[in-house]
Amino acid sequence: MFTSATLEIMDAVVGWLLEPVIIALLALVALALWELGLALGERTGGLRRMEAKGDAQAVARRAQRRIDRADLLARVGPMLGLMGTLIPLGPGLAALGRGELDVLAQAVTVAFNTTVLGLLIGILGFLVGRLRRRWYDAAMERLEGAQS
Repeated sequence: MFTSATLEIMDAVVGWLLEPVIIALLALVALALWELGLALGERTGGLRRMEAKGDAQAVARRAQRRIDRADLLARVGPMLGLMGTLIPLGPGLAALGRGELDVLAQAVTVAFNTTVLGLLIGILGFLVGRLRRRWYDAAMERLEGAQS
């Protein structure tokens, strides 16, 4: 069905993806922690200061941007975690067939680590997004009530 050259090219391309996926996961963990810090700042006074200015449009724009970022984390983090899980398992299972258990152990370790990082990013993104929706919806209601 497929030539060995085609399979080798596919293996090479997929193998090249592991390092960028791991780097992206680490960057998304940092971004998720940054977003968590921003959310705490919003909750402890940042949102109230924005409300005090009375600009509902500015609050709505900021809400949209920040909620979109949290949603992106909630979706992309687990996807990258799954990629990081599957990429090393192919070579790991091939190594098992050759009796190279140390290579399999390394591949499974990378697979589990990337899964956990992806899930952590997804959980933080989901929580921050849900909290922000609630906070910004309440702020918009207060602003709209004050304008009436």
